[in-house]
Amino acid sequence: MKTSSIPYPNRAGLPTTGCNAPLKEEAARKQHHDQQSCAASFRLLRICCNLILPVLIFFHSTNVPVAVAIQTSRQRSATERSSPRPSAQDEAFLEDLSRRSFQYFLEHSNPQTGLTLDRARADGSPYPADTSNHNVASIASTGFGLTALCIAAERGWVMRDEARRRVVTTLDFFANRATNERGWFYHFVDAETGERRWRSEISSIDTALLLGGVLTARQCFARDPEVVRLADFIYRRVDFVWMLNGHPSILAHGWKPETGFLKARWGTYDEHLILQLLAIGSPTHPISPRSWRGWAQTRITYKEFTFIAPSSSPQSGNPLFVHQFSHAWVDFRGRREDWYPFTNYFENSVAATRAQQAFSANELAREFPASYGENLWGITASDSAKGYIAWGAPPRDPQIDGTLVPCAPAGSLMFTPDISLATLRTMHERFGERIYKRYGFVDAFNPTTNWVNADVIGIDLGVTLLSAENLRTGNVWRWFMRNPEIPRAMDAVGLRQTSKGAKGNRQKLRPIAA
Repeated sequence: MKTSSIPYPNRAGLPTTGCNAPLKEEAARKQHHDQQSCAASFRLLRICCNLILPVLIFFHSTNVPVAVAIQTSRQRSATERSSPRPSAQDEAFLEDLSRRSFQYFLEHSNPQTGLTLDRARADGSPYPADTSNHNVASIASTGFGLTALCIAAERGWVMRDEARRRVVTTLDFFANRATNERGWFYHFVDAETGERRWRSEISSIDTALLLGGVLTARQCFARDPEVVRLADFIYRRVDFVWMLNGHPSILAHGWKPETGFLKARWGTYDEHLILQLLAIGSPTHPISPRSWRGWAQTRITYKEFTFIAPSSSPQSGNPLFVHQFSHAWVDFRGRREDWYPFTNYFENSVAATRAQQAFSANELAREFPASYGENLWGITASDSAKGYIAWGAPPRDPQIDGTLVPCAPAGSLMFTPDISLATLRTMHERFGERIYKRYGFVDAFNPTTNWVNADVIGIDLGVTLLSAENLRTGNVWRWFMRNPEIPRAMDAVGLRQTSKGAKGNRQKLRPIAA
């Protein structure tokens, strides 16, 4: 470890005076002034030492590189310089992409339950009744769908009364009819009846993503007492303490009636940040704010980018969705943890995205020149010719085969509009209608093998729509952050406001009742 000496003021000699009487008074004044200046400098230096030395000692005792903090600052400055407003041409492209994405939720949400299908054909055709995917809804897709209705109502894509009616239908179903266990819901259900499908689990993260939509609707339609009442009931019923299953701080992934709690827990950085904040901020069943520090952080460095990733990443890559889903609702901008290494999770997602773009251009392009390049990248959990794979990069996921996933750059529009827009435009211009259809981009395609997925997936279209809207207006962030439980939870865990971020964002919206 490199060390640097700390300069101390030279206190060896003070000005001296001669024996000439007329000079004594002036010399005395000069001596007094110099003594005061020296003392002030020394006091300032002592303060600096008290601030810096403990950090240096911490670095030395934990073997953490000092460069991480410096590098984070550089990454933040680079991000601020390279996030221009979309051009008029880009706005037109984003409008088309967003409206197509919303069309999925409009057409594939059941009118009686509000449940949104997990997936559909990219051309809009239904799954045959004899297939396993027929009529299967995802509660996470439904959470994105509720938020999509808020965006559509605000933009005039649907009448506000129609959006409100659909929101109330969905909230009423979850409040009064959906099967639940202490407020938690099954991951996959029948879109018409809400009955469990595929023997799926009661899912903690998918319930959290549903709540993202529930609480967004609570603020978008805050003057509607029925929406507020139903949303309050759904959130307040969730027993977050029960999902700890006896652990002091780490939530379980879920529960099954046949076998009980799943063994897996949210013990490392992942897409669960929104789940953690909802649990800590719960007005009825909160868990301890100390739980925020209960999960591990694994840091990955590629070139100039260092970021936190799931602990499994060194072996299996780094899917971008883990850096995107929570941010689709929670505005982490301008907040950082008040302990070393002072993590800013928004900047962390920026670094993870830029690292993937650089990795694709520098490494993967040599192996798959038809699939990857500076303006052609995107790896996150998706369909593939071999089935569904939760792949990512960097580091190099051994399963990477040239497949591109459009929701990877699209889900990072709110982080890196410069490189994300360039990539989406390249995909659209180069491959055209082969990959860009009724609901926007297909879920995945492979230019190396010419494989094109026939499907779209609800959560991938959802993160595309929400990220684009946050880039364009910040509305989803503003609605969600108006829920007082969320900023309160962020303050409780030590996510301190260091710049405008969420605070500045809130000023544009009229006061809304909580």
